[in-house]
Amino acid sequence: MAAIALPQIKLPKLALPGVKAGAILKSPIVGLGAAGVLFAGAVVALVNLVGPIGGATDLRLPLDPALRAAPAGWREALKPLHGPAHVYSDVLKLSERPFAAAAAAGWSHAAAAPAFAGGPLPPAPLAGFYAPGPGGPLPIIAQDGRTPAQAYARPFHANGRPKVAVIVGGLGLNERRTREAIETLRPEVTLSFSVYSPGLQGWIDMARARGHEVLLETPMEPVDYPDNDAGPSTLMADGQPPETVKRLEWILSRATGYFGLTNYMGSRFLATDPAYNAFASALRGRGLAFVDDGLAARRGGGVPRATAERVIDDKLSGPAIDQQLAALEAGAQQRGQALGSGFAYPVTLEKVALWANTVEQRGYQLAPASALTAKK
Repeated sequence: MAAIALPQIKLPKLALPGVKAGAILKSPIVGLGAAGVLFAGAVVALVNLVGPIGGATDLRLPLDPALRAAPAGWREALKPLHGPAHVYSDVLKLSERPFAAAAAAGWSHAAAAPAFAGGPLPPAPLAGFYAPGPGGPLPIIAQDGRTPAQAYARPFHANGRPKVAVIVGGLGLNERRTREAIETLRPEVTLSFSVYSPGLQGWIDMARARGHEVLLETPMEPVDYPDNDAGPSTLMADGQPPETVKRLEWILSRATGYFGLTNYMGSRFLATDPAYNAFASALRGRGLAFVDDGLAARRGGGVPRATAERVIDDKLSGPAIDQQLAALEAGAQQRGQALGSGFAYPVTLEKVALWANTVEQRGYQLAPASALTAKK
């Protein structure tokens, strides 16, 4: 890290009757005060250099670079109501008016053309794929039989090579890491967002503008609940089907534009037959996919399904992640396809970005997670 130049502090000349200036400077009170000023100056210089420290930072970065590839007219529809564009404030504004933004841009279901490599996906919601619900819009199967899992997935055309896919999750809670994932990862990398994320719809809109398909993370009961709590809207293993569906509909109504769900925790919920069956039945009725992190590998339910065969950052180090990504390629070579999942840690984002930019040079095809799903 570059050295920080501390500001030079000049003490004013004091002229007090009967008191020498040297005595004042030697005073412990004055010394402590000067040290405090120096420390404050250093903190200001550090913040100016590296920005605010911590996870809940209010990033003041331009929104426009994230939307340069947006469809014609969409960027104008997403301009803030007042003042310059800032990432965090705009994300919250987008979340409050996603339908107005789509309508102003003139998008419809008919306009949902396949995306080219690196191009944007059409902004959600797509006409015909949502209906009003008690807590907000809910995904539905269109009249022509097309499902939200099909409509919101990133288009993909297999070229015969082994397919490899990676999901990066835990997004939406840390503005800096979320923006980094959206902007630095290849558009074929699937992104999953926390349902508790402030500005959830805005983040999904920005991800789709960069070509990423999106999953919504569903909090589910783990075996060590309540010591390990997935949040107030957790799907409980012993919940009655109507209660499971009610909680699930709240989760689904938080945003639009996702092709399916993935689990957040859930070791107990996913191992409980009645609980999983109620969950899968609700997804089937709404035309959504379910992609799990390995906890539900044996589960079907008549919905498009995929399971991550390895968590790539289970050991949080660069070399360990490299080994997991290499193992993912080996699995794809053996079985024709392989899916991995990871969390939006800085080292994970760095390693996945480097890997995704070179994996096709080794004879594989980088694919979105939706391309690896199949009904079972």
